[in-house]
Amino acid sequence: MDRQEMAAFLRSRRERISPADAGLPRGPRRRTPGLRREEVAQLAFISTEYYTRLEQARAPRPSHEVLAGLARALRLTDAERDHLHHLAGAPPLPPAGPSREVRQSIRDLLRRLPQAAATVTSATSEVIAWNDLAAALMEDFSALPRHDRNLVRRVFLGPHTHGQRLYGVSDANEFAVQATQRLRAAAARYPDDPETAELVGELLAGSEEFARLWDSHDVSADSALSKTFQHPVVGPVTVNCDVLDITDRDQQVVIYTAEPGSPSAEALQLLSVIGPRHTTGPARPARRPSPSPQSCST
Repeated sequence: MDRQEMAAFLRSRRERISPADAGLPRGPRRRTPGLRREEVAQLAFISTEYYTRLEQARAPRPSHEVLAGLARALRLTDAERDHLHHLAGAPPLPPAGPSREVRQSIRDLLRRLPQAAATVTSATSEVIAWNDLAAALMEDFSALPRHDRNLVRRVFLGPHTHGQRLYGVSDANEFAVQATQRLRAAAARYPDDPETAELVGELLAGSEEFARLWDSHDVSADSALSKTFQHPVVGPVTVNCDVLDITDRDQQVVIYTAEPGSPSAEALQLLSVIGPRHTTGPARPARRPSPSPQSCST
């Protein structure tokens, strides 16, 4: 453990963060650049005394849990987090399970795509971030418990709202095959993760289709380039589907876009006004937005 270097590193990271960055009020008579020591300690769930000793190079080696709390409190990048672990003489442990932490830059990207529905999924097909249009097209994920945000669980075990499998998407059966293959590969990457093992066990017990696909031992999966959602309000919405891999987090950004000027593009525009889709409510009659002058002649 390099106490002097770690102390200097912690001070430098603390001083660069404003209270607003950490969601804290600025307060009166703030002389300290960045955060105060007690504020970092509070955000990291450790005592102020212990954090002070870390910055004074007098503390014993912090645990992995403390280092994780410091990395979160100081908003460290992945490289900075690893550097902190090495300074502490505790190299970062490989993840026991799929990462559910989405980088802020990726969250910002989702918000900057107002004409596209976009989600981030984990290695086990859990939706872990989304933008407003994705909530309108698919479901208001913020209204669901985390357990119900897993798409592989949903495609096999439901609920199949209004008799539609996986939001009425046209490639639901193909997605079921692909999701099973991705889950088998994830289970091999995270053999000690209890959540992944629990998910596989739940699917094996609850779906004969999943059990049959699981027994095939296939692990290659190709995503569809386009698909159609059967939306209960605006009707069918055909979108292009692009998948961007976030390799270091074992995550995927899934972006749905419609052809410019198409009825589906108009439907997405209407959904951006309507807002999140609540699949537990009664179905409403499907309707289309009024055609624009440009689309009348097509």
